[in-house]
Amino acid sequence: MSRKILFITTDQQRYDTLSCNGSQVSKTPIIDSFAKQGIRYERAVPQSVVCMPSRSTILTGQHPNTHGVWMNGVPLSVDAPSVAELLYNNGYKTALIGKAHFEPYIDPFNRFYENALASLEPQLQKPTHRGFEHLEFATHGSQGNLHYAKWLRENHPEAMGGFYATLNMSLEVNSEGGGQYGGPQVKINPIEKSWYHTDWVADRTIKWLKTLNRDDDWFCWMSFPDPHHPWDPPKSELSRFNIDDVPLPQGYIQNADEREKILGDKPIHWSYWYSGKLVSNYEAPSRWVPATLTSEQLREITALNAIEVELIDEAIGRVWNFLIQNNMADDVDIIFTTDHGELGGDFGLLFKGPYHVDGLMRLPLIWKPAKTQNVKSETVTRSVGLIDLAPTFCEIAGIETPDWMQGKKLPICDDKSTPTPQLTQWDSELFGVEVHLRTITYDNKVLTTYLPGTVHDGTEGELYDLSLDPLQRVNLFNDPSNQTIKDELKSFLRETSFQVKSPRMELQAPV
Repeated sequence: MSRKILFITTDQQRYDTLSCNGSQVSKTPIIDSFAKQGIRYERAVPQSVVCMPSRSTILTGQHPNTHGVWMNGVPLSVDAPSVAELLYNNGYKTALIGKAHFEPYIDPFNRFYENALASLEPQLQKPTHRGFEHLEFATHGSQGNLHYAKWLRENHPEAMGGFYATLNMSLEVNSEGGGQYGGPQVKINPIEKSWYHTDWVADRTIKWLKTLNRDDDWFCWMSFPDPHHPWDPPKSELSRFNIDDVPLPQGYIQNADEREKILGDKPIHWSYWYSGKLVSNYEAPSRWVPATLTSEQLREITALNAIEVELIDEAIGRVWNFLIQNNMADDVDIIFTTDHGELGGDFGLLFKGPYHVDGLMRLPLIWKPAKTQNVKSETVTRSVGLIDLAPTFCEIAGIETPDWMQGKKLPICDDKSTPTPQLTQWDSELFGVEVHLRTITYDNKVLTTYLPGTVHDGTEGELYDLSLDPLQRVNLFNDPSNQTIKDELKSFLRETSFQVKSPRMELQAPV
């Protein structure tokens, strides 16, 4: 019996954007069906809330302090271990189609990735790139010289200019507004739906699957660039929602005075970013002030994000139907997740940054085991990590988990008696601002400690009891009645090395 793994990721997707996770806007019947037939994880935690560190953790099964990618712009080392390489060396056909982002797309420190793109041919000659023998890359829009941009330029050049310009003329993240209400990173995109990168990723995945033999073992990472900003889905899909009827997110605090009071009870960089006094976020527009976000803008952004989520669900459905029609569906393990979340209006904020709260830290994760495994459907409530994905791929493939992986196989039953601590870190040094966070998620508690930096002296922190305060509005860090649990969680952090790998490499411009 052959083993097949379809690993599906999105970029910057919130837990609550799936219907099976309680979405009040987007409808995701295909992903919901996987959850119904498989295992839905209620608290999947990333080891970093930034793309490149998180994706490097997925690939290596290691914490950022081990694989060394501590921030976007820091490339994964050429000799880093890879679960794809492990599968390839055990006879698997391997492919990565869509957004990779283990390293910058243009990186003067790392020729390996650039060499992989040199010919811009979909099928690369051996040696493989990080264990993938087939690579086709896409990112947000038509910029750059990746496969999707090249395809669009050669086949539909009239659509090249329809996307939002992610970077401005100063090569900073663009703060320009658009759409009906002028929200940041919003644009009406006239592109045909079938030309948009979501459908392109599904099309190219199906094309690769057609090259395989029925008995091949294979691992395919299908990676969608959306629903990461910019929010610019095809114009033809805007009629899915009436923006004015879209509910505001539960985590959005409409009263400005109440919002600012809650932010004021958190470490100072929360209020500083909200007011525009400090930028501590690598991918948020440096010239955008979160305090200017209006409820109308947030409704529109929520609607556009939901459209992108629905398009992804439909694209996954086309790939799933292909597997069914070609008698492969029963043998395929499907795992769906994302690299990190999106603030999405929580506390009046958008995008991501050094804010270890559920908008960024609670991720959708669903595993639909192959029917031949006879695994019962389940909802797992205890926390798991993206670091657990690589060992899970090994388990599915029947390969022994190597010592260099630091995670564990994902559980298939809800054993609440053995909660597992999940660690998340943030390190940034940009715009002259240094911010360092160390966070543990354990047994419905989230503790964040701060290292000394530009605006923190190392004594600040955050502590939330998710069972009592799911919206994380009450910071218990300085509450004397919570001293015991705070000390216990701090001890977990002291026992874990969070040292950043040295030497550091300079940050490169985001793409």
